[in-house]
Amino acid sequence: MNTFLEGLPPLLQGFWWVAIITSCIFLIQTILTFAGTHHDMDGINADFSGDLSGVHAPFQMFSLRNLINFLMGFGWTGVAFFNSISNKATLIALAVLVGIFFVILFFFIIRQLMKLTEDNTFRIETLIGRSGMVYLNIPGSRSGVGKIQISSDTTSHELPAMTEGDALPSGTLIKVVRIEDRTLIVTKA
Repeated sequence: MNTFLEGLPPLLQGFWWVAIITSCIFLIQTILTFAGTHHDMDGINADFSGDLSGVHAPFQMFSLRNLINFLMGFGWTGVAFFNSISNKATLIALAVLVGIFFVILFFFIIRQLMKLTEDNTFRIETLIGRSGMVYLNIPGSRSGVGKIQISSDTTSHELPAMTEGDALPSGTLIKVVRIEDRTLIVTKA
């Protein structure tokens, strides 16, 4: 490899070394992530904590992974644009911007992946005490089942319901009192 980089200008050699080394580390991190061992390597945790009081984020701002992402974007941008951009200060500034973009892109991808871990399971028990509207007439005195529409966590549900009181016509506002065998027991609100 040394012969490959031998005749190149020092700045381009630096870009190549940064790009190759960080790409190898990135590849190892990726393999370890898919293997399920992404938290630490042999008990060595290489991430350091940045004190971000009051910030609720599922990732650390300053970590080895973010440093690798930055340096990989920096190195490959320098290699790719070395012959295209003659002003080396502009080249380094562009490489820094692309490195920052790589870190931001990583944050975006992690945020999207974290959404996949959210538990959006509908739990009928959460409807007790909530208000809704009769969708299909509910016969009175528990003599039959009708349906109600009720919202829970930004979603609307159509569920079977009964009442112990008088019949409830379609469009009546109701309140859920309790649940029996996955059927809501409601009263007029």
